[in-house]
Amino acid sequence: MSDKDNHNASPPHLATRFLCWYCHPDLLDEVEGDLYELFQRRIERQGLWKAKVLYWFNVLMFLHPDYIKKRKYYPTNHTVMLRHNFIISFRSFQRHKSTFFINLVGLSSGLACALLIYLWVNDELSVDKFHQKGSQLYQAMLLRPTAEGTSTERATPVFLAETLADEMPEVEYAVATTTGMEIPSFTLSIDEKNVKADGLYAAKDFFKMFSYDLIQGDANQVLSDKKSMVISEGLAMKLFNTTENIIGRLVTFQHDQQYLISGIFKNIPPNSSDQFDFVLSFKVFKDLMGAEPTDWGRTAPSTFLLIRKDTDLNDFKAKIAGFIRSKDEESNVDILLRPYSDRYLYNNYENGVQAGGRIEYVRLFSIIALFILVIACINFMNLSTAKASRRLKEIGIKKAVGASRSTLVSQYLGESLLMAFLSLVTAILLVALFLPQFNQITGKQLALTFDINLILSALGITIFTGLIAGSYPSLYLSGFNPVTVLKGKLNSAVGELFARRGLVVFQFVLSVILIVSVLVVYRQIEFVQTKNLGYSKDNVIYFGIEGKVKESLETFLAEVKNVPGVVNASSTTHRLMGGQSSTTGLQWEGKNPDDIIPFEIIWVNYGMIETLCIEMVAGRTYSRDFSTDSTKIIFNEAAIAAMGLNDPIGKVINRWGTEVEIVGVAKDFHFQSLHESVKPLFFMLAPKDTDKIMVKIEAGREGESIEQLQKFYQSYNPGFTLDYQFLDQDYQVLYAAEQRVSTLSKYFAGIAILISCLGLFGLAAFTAERRLKEIGIRKILGSSDFGIVYLLSGDFTKMVLVAIFIALPISYFVARQWLQGFAFSIDLEWWYFAGSGLAALLIAWLSVGFQTIKAAQVNPVDSLRNE
Repeated sequence: MSDKDNHNASPPHLATRFLCWYCHPDLLDEVEGDLYELFQRRIERQGLWKAKVLYWFNVLMFLHPDYIKKRKYYPTNHTVMLRHNFIISFRSFQRHKSTFFINLVGLSSGLACALLIYLWVNDELSVDKFHQKGSQLYQAMLLRPTAEGTSTERATPVFLAETLADEMPEVEYAVATTTGMEIPSFTLSIDEKNVKADGLYAAKDFFKMFSYDLIQGDANQVLSDKKSMVISEGLAMKLFNTTENIIGRLVTFQHDQQYLISGIFKNIPPNSSDQFDFVLSFKVFKDLMGAEPTDWGRTAPSTFLLIRKDTDLNDFKAKIAGFIRSKDEESNVDILLRPYSDRYLYNNYENGVQAGGRIEYVRLFSIIALFILVIACINFMNLSTAKASRRLKEIGIKKAVGASRSTLVSQYLGESLLMAFLSLVTAILLVALFLPQFNQITGKQLALTFDINLILSALGITIFTGLIAGSYPSLYLSGFNPVTVLKGKLNSAVGELFARRGLVVFQFVLSVILIVSVLVVYRQIEFVQTKNLGYSKDNVIYFGIEGKVKESLETFLAEVKNVPGVVNASSTTHRLMGGQSSTTGLQWEGKNPDDIIPFEIIWVNYGMIETLCIEMVAGRTYSRDFSTDSTKIIFNEAAIAAMGLNDPIGKVINRWGTEVEIVGVAKDFHFQSLHESVKPLFFMLAPKDTDKIMVKIEAGREGESIEQLQKFYQSYNPGFTLDYQFLDQDYQVLYAAEQRVSTLSKYFAGIAILISCLGLFGLAAFTAERRLKEIGIRKILGSSDFGIVYLLSGDFTKMVLVAIFIALPISYFVARQWLQGFAFSIDLEWWYFAGSGLAALLIAWLSVGFQTIKAAQVNPVDSLRNE
């Protein structure tokens, strides 16, 4: 820059304005002049850039109480102003009833959705958070290397917990727990009374670690004896009709063992991920397992640790990682610690790393709640700015008599807050009305209890909604020029027009995304429910093996097959509902020593493969015609492929040190959810090791066959009840979260679209009213009703088309990301997106159609006379 340019340079404009704003008028001229001269001298000596920086520095240094100008404050009667604003708002609501109704419906619907989702999210976040020592509680899991990466397993060695407690000073308590059976319901008896209850085996420190409050009994002693049983107060009432004086009473377990009641605990709260009615000593389970302290390869229980408060967690995790390998030279597993409170929400792991879980749905519905509130707020903004022409005189007079912009802003924000609180009252009524149906969909027991957390949350959501909804209208309305306003002229700025259209576009972007999401989720759930799994799950019931049935299983199965309507029956260890038992202990000729391949194990009885209608692609199934089938093995196709075997029938492999011959290859079937690919699996014949019976019933005869089966079971196994479950219903449970997401998404998407349509309806009404004179002139000049409808709906159509154009790629990305959670999923067909866009367009046309047709049919003479 030349010297001449430097000489003509002026101080920073913003700094000078700031000085003029705060400096006392008596000093301003002198100070401003001195700083200007100093600024010019500094340009010559130090350059322009440094001169500007130092000018700012001087302006800020001069900011002193003695030099700041005194401002006059005019006291106002806030009560009077509040009452005045309330009256103005109430009159505005009365004068514009249609706008008031649209805003009330939109905001109350949005708040009701937000409150329902808040109740659900709050309940989800509270699961397993009630334990007093929750910050110290951790679960130990296993990391096992496989050919596909690293698998994460919750089942741990039987002696892991007590060994850690003995050898790790950082561990205050360690507890192993397990249900002991896949179906944890047992029969407990007092005299002639039989009660089914869910049980848990747990180590002696269980009640010292976890906050399951004991009503009676000592937490140090209740599980110390192998013959002790701790029961819930609910179970106590079922067995004894009281909770008093029952310590020391005998309870018969499964009609063949007796336990002494050593304690009573309060009923397990609903926000616990573990639900059980009684607890037995873990010593009993160890006896059932026949576990030896040196056997670190067998896994079954879950292991939980209470870490001492002064422990460096990172150091302890590193220390404990290789603990099992230090006990078993042949082991290749590491230990992973995760917070106990994370196991409900963060329950998915990929390659040994936490990869989401139920927390994803918590986030999803929180976002949906926010979107719905934003859509409702957009309606309020658009309708408030659109009806600005009706409030010109009010705004002009207030500004003319001296009302400041901040006063008008507070008035219109107060109006929106009043609207929000009126909507809150309506929303609470809607929540109370629909909460039972919401509970039925979510499978929860939510209640609208007005505790401090709910009250503060509801108020926070309402105030947030009111401020967001009123922010733009208050700034827009308070910014009018009073002279222009009193002349009755309001020229819409380009920015205001684009803002309103942008908000409508944003509304419909969200709506289209929701429509696509609902359609994709529905199609995927339909695909999951109808896909051929490779076995027949329809009309199959299963129940546990207990009592006399365990002693004479083959006789019982033979009798069951004679029940009318029963097609087949057999026994197994597996429900085909997720991985349950696996091994890497198989060796075969040609195996790469570095390969670690886990195989799922299904122990079966004769006829089990036939009962489930599993197809064989090679060889045969198990048959009583062959006496040595207990030394034979049947693989699925995935296992044969993983092993790299050609012509596998007749080949011998080593299973846990014993040679077994391959006699069959089953066609791949889905024994896990469709989130997983089909894993290697093998069947082993072991009737005595099976723990559940599966019965295939003829279609159409389920009712009468089950009734006959129950009568037979009562007579064959006295003292036990037939507690059966349908295999296909259990299959649906695998996708319970997705089904709930599908159902809730339909409702929330419908509400979001309804709110958006209400906004369009209101805007169409105001547009028609504002253009009434234009419509009249056009009709006089020969325009048809269709031409008028086309004219009025054209702008809305363009906005919705822009929204569709923006929303479709976003919705494709969202849908694809969600479907990646399934190993088997639908293809994203083009018509999902085209149909969703067309649906949004039709909905928009229906929303504005009534108003545009009504405007097109107005008599032009009447419209011009009214103008």
